[in-house]
Amino acid sequence: MNSFSRSLAALLLASAPAWLPAQELKIGFVNSAKIVENSPQYDEARQLLQTEFKSRESDLVAKQKRLQELEQKLQKDGTSMDSEERGRLEKDILSRTRKLNNDRAAFREDFNLRRNEESNRLRMMIGETIREYAKANNYDLVVEDGVVHFSERIDLTDKILKELGAK
Repeated sequence: MNSFSRSLAALLLASAPAWLPAQELKIGFVNSAKIVENSPQYDEARQLLQTEFKSRESDLVAKQKRLQELEQKLQKDGTSMDSEERGRLEKDILSRTRKLNNDRAAFREDFNLRRNEESNRLRMMIGETIREYAKANNYDLVVEDGVVHFSERIDLTDKILKELGAK
């Protein structure tokens, strides 16, 4: 901002009370982290993801258990096996380890993608609920996150949670 613009802005701000209509602003604060964590939609999304990924997670646990059993068998019986049988078991363990690692990576990627989708959907719903509440209750400004101080008098968090509970 150049010096002329700064001077003009300072002049306008200094004279603002003279030309602004005398009306009280209605300001509210929303703790978005609290809303996300305490909304019924968050619990619903969490349960949906658990249900959606439960079978794949169980499958990974079963594969890990089977791999551990084979590794224990190799440790316990490896010295008494002939070299061909031991080689087959080592190759099987290596193949299963690679497959398990690939399956884990795919699981994490798919889970993170779905979690992000649900998180974005929830944040959009919360944002819309806040906007609707602010308009219906004639708020001039509603702020969230990054606020250094706010009074309990302007905290709308519980009211927004109540609105989300009604949806």
